Amino acid sequence: MLKIGITPCFFYPDKNRDAYSKKSLTYTENDLMNYFSGPDIMPILIPDIKGKALMGFLNELDGIVFQGGNDVCPTSYGEEMIEDGRWPGDLYRDQFELEVMDFAFFNKIPVLGVCRGHQLINVYFKGKLYQDIALQTKSPIIHREGEAYDQIFHEVAFYPESVLNEIYPKGPMAINSVHHQGVKVLGENLVAEAYCPQDDIIEAYRYKDLKEHFIYSVQWHPEFSHTLGNKILDPAPLLDYFIKNVSKRRK
Repeated sequence: MLKIGITPCFFYPDKNRDAYSKKSLTYTENDLMNYFSGPDIMPILIPDIKGKALMGFLNELDGIVFQGGNDVCPTSYGEEMIEDGRWPGDLYRDQFELEVMDFAFFNKIPVLGVCRGHQLINVYFKGKLYQDIALQTKSPIIHREGEAYDQIFHEVAFYPESVLNEIYPKGPMAINSVHHQGVKVLGENLVAEAYCPQDDIIEAYRYKDLKEHFIYSVQWHPEFSHTLGNKILDPAPLLDYFIKNVSKRRK
């Protein structure tokens, strides 16, 4: 059984919450857990623990997924907040996940990034982000709309040398889009794999040498794909590719 760690989202103390109003909570979204569940796959939420306890937990994992959620805080990549701090992000979560990513990198644990995870991993490699794509790029398309949420999709294009061409031999089509932040400057040692043809936003990247470090990341949410069906890329080949590489490391 492969143990796949899922980095947590956080709820912080909130006096208006009926239960655990003075406590911090860690959570994940059900579609993600369903996506990474299988006969030989066990998704496990990584707890918010510290020091040696966290390192010991991570050391038992076969792979790690950095999931979606709140924005990455601009201070995590050395920028001032725009629009009077309209998008402050989640600095606490950034710091927690950057520590997890550091452990994964130096212990060569396979990593997959999804949406926020895509942005967080880029920051780990000293990349920069658009705090708001619509404002900072004047993109002609909408990448996120709250009411429509996982019903939004757009075209995607693969770079010629992209491994996505192997994962999806029939070629690119479309992906869902549930984000307003995005990669502005790609991090060190990362290679772009896919982009949005309407505005050139990077939609997937990988570590330069996947045999040395298996780190792969997508801006879209493969776990949400069931809401759009055959209008977008089948999520199964991407999962199979990740699990295949997790299995290689375990062997």
